[in-house]
Amino acid sequence: MAKTKLILIAGALIASAGVAFAVTQYRAEQVPVLRVANQKGQVKAMMLASGALDGASYKVEWSEFPAAQPLLEAVGGGAADLGLAADAPFIFAYQSGSPVKAIAVQAPANQAPEALAILVKNGSSIRSAQDLVGRTIATTRGSIGHHLLLQALERAHIPADKVKVTFLPPGDAKAAFDSGSIDAWSTWTPYTNVAVKEGARAVADASDYGLPLYIDIAHDASIAPKRALLADFLQREAKAVAWARAHPDQFAAVLAKETGLPLDIARASFERSNRISQPVDAKVIAHEQAIVDRYRRAGLIDPKRDVAQAFDTSFGS
Repeated sequence: MAKTKLILIAGALIASAGVAFAVTQYRAEQVPVLRVANQKGQVKAMMLASGALDGASYKVEWSEFPAAQPLLEAVGGGAADLGLAADAPFIFAYQSGSPVKAIAVQAPANQAPEALAILVKNGSSIRSAQDLVGRTIATTRGSIGHHLLLQALERAHIPADKVKVTFLPPGDAKAAFDSGSIDAWSTWTPYTNVAVKEGARAVADASDYGLPLYIDIAHDASIAPKRALLADFLQREAKAVAWARAHPDQFAAVLAKETGLPLDIARASFERSNRISQPVDAKVIAHEQAIVDRYRRAGLIDPKRDVAQAFDTSFGS
């Protein structure tokens, strides 16, 4: 009898444990998930360094990308709900038909034109945009580097087809630049910082053209069902950006660890890409329209979508 009772008690305990495990597992499965695409050293580094996600009622699943183009492909393809990228690649993707919207905008906090530049080797005969005719320039398609190149060519009255543009991701572009297989590289921080430290020089930078805006980009299908998560994430992101501005040395240390950059390069990179929130106003729309027009003149897109419709201002941006 005693043995039977022990067996029954043991069975009850096992059953209770099984129920508890099932409930815990069920609750874990019910935790909302926000899938965020991240360019290495950007939003994720700030959020983790600042602790801005502490206490969030949802889980963030991060995916890492080396540049805006693959990040936007992930968001546009539905593999991520949200991602941060510069305005030129965003509007390029939008006008190419990607189902995405801008839900928040950030503007440069510091005027650091060297954060975006067309670079050549120190011994190169290229001294200005006019010298780019017939040369091979690497950049990423639709990127801020690509847009800077188009701006420089237009300013110098050089048709876009008078230069040879090879589209490469940043890592491959750096390898090509280092090996001398390209003549110039149009890129952004931290690649500009690293290259200049290694002896490169800029033949054009953002001083004459202005720095890009940065956009929080959501997939159209994620906006309604995940509105509360997106809104909360944007608030936490703003706090993380403010924290990084107030603690540049601490953030630089985290950035260096996250990216493998030397500490001085990480600090310089952050200083040159520091951002603040920017309301979506007529100036922002005009700025984006100018980018669209430039891509169109270069024959890269056939825009059919209203630029103003690229922005969902219901999140308070």
